[in-house]
Amino acid sequence: MEEILIISNYYPPEKGAAANRIEQLAMQLHRNKYAVTVVCPLANYPKGKLFPEYKEKFFVTEILKEITVKRLWIYPSNSKNVLKRILSIFSFSFMLFFYLLLKKTPKKVVVQSPPLLLSFLSVALLSLKQKKIILNVSDLWPLAAIELNALKTNSFSHKISLFFEQFIYKKASIVLGQSNEILNHIHRLFPKKECYLYRNFPNHSLNKGVLKIDESQPIRLFYAGLLGVAQGIIEVCEQIEIENLNIEFHIFGEGAEKIQIENYLQSNPSKKIFFHGMLERGYLISKLTSLDIALVPLKKRIYGSVPSKLFEYSALGVPILYFGGGEGEDIVTENNLGWVVPVEDYDSLNKTLIKISKLQKEQLFEIKKQVLERAQSNFNLALQIEKLIKNNVF
Repeated sequence: MEEILIISNYYPPEKGAAANRIEQLAMQLHRNKYAVTVVCPLANYPKGKLFPEYKEKFFVTEILKEITVKRLWIYPSNSKNVLKRILSIFSFSFMLFFYLLLKKTPKKVVVQSPPLLLSFLSVALLSLKQKKIILNVSDLWPLAAIELNALKTNSFSHKISLFFEQFIYKKASIVLGQSNEILNHIHRLFPKKECYLYRNFPNHSLNKGVLKIDESQPIRLFYAGLLGVAQGIIEVCEQIEIENLNIEFHIFGEGAEKIQIENYLQSNPSKKIFFHGMLERGYLISKLTSLDIALVPLKKRIYGSVPSKLFEYSALGVPILYFGGGEGEDIVTENNLGWVVPVEDYDSLNKTLIKISKLQKEQLFEIKKQVLERAQSNFNLALQIEKLIKNNVF
């Protein structure tokens, strides 16, 4: 079996799109006869605390679903204190630097970006070792940080980030991008760079016969995932008007806005919004298939960003109410996955919710079947990996 290394900041048992994305890539490469090793930090996301099984550990090697996982020490933190966050980033970066410097690495390495510092260090060292570097870009950084007002244009941090970004694109052997916007951005900087579209398709799907709908319940809208600034779920809670509609809104997840959401819902019990916290992934997927419509929001349109939830939920036969702008709008519209509302337009969102509330459950069930059929025919992870292998990407 040919060896390949994947470098990532996240990996299960951590939850969330980033960890799932890398696990699915590793599993698909394994199924295609690659001996896969993943290097990542000791599991600590999203709470910024080491999982119990990794406490007081410095270096852990384990086998998860036939994937070799090497976990390096990190000072974990999701604190609002900037110095603690920087220390956390630099601690794993320091460990990764010496790991790549001193350890023998395979000829082919997949580097996940962002985070930029990790991808910069990895690409810099691996290029010196003349490895084949496959850069997997899931977001355009620092552009996304500027759009989210997390970084000031022309600040020192911005200039350093731009240097890191252009360096990794230049030195990578091949670039994978999760959206056409990402590929267009890279080609504007490096027109001859070999790039391929790599969507974050899930590795699960349902049999059409498993689809279900509960006619005794109101239409149950849900959001599941990171409760961060970019998603803006607290604003959604404040702005949506479903008190007099045949709709409930259910929230699953963890993140920076969690306490705000809990406090708001406690003060506004009539909103028909229910918070369930973070659930184990297998149980969550089972739970979501019994609900009706997925809300996929972004607080602002972020160039290059396509939420992987579009593919996750459609593969479960769940229609999408997309409220994030950008390329995601085209994916939902072209594949008839549900409804598109212009980002930040809460008036249009509430008008769409009124229309949805008037749907009969039989109509909703037919929409679910249509969404599942589209996902099964258009969002095939195994086929996507096989095509990339045939193009000598891996």
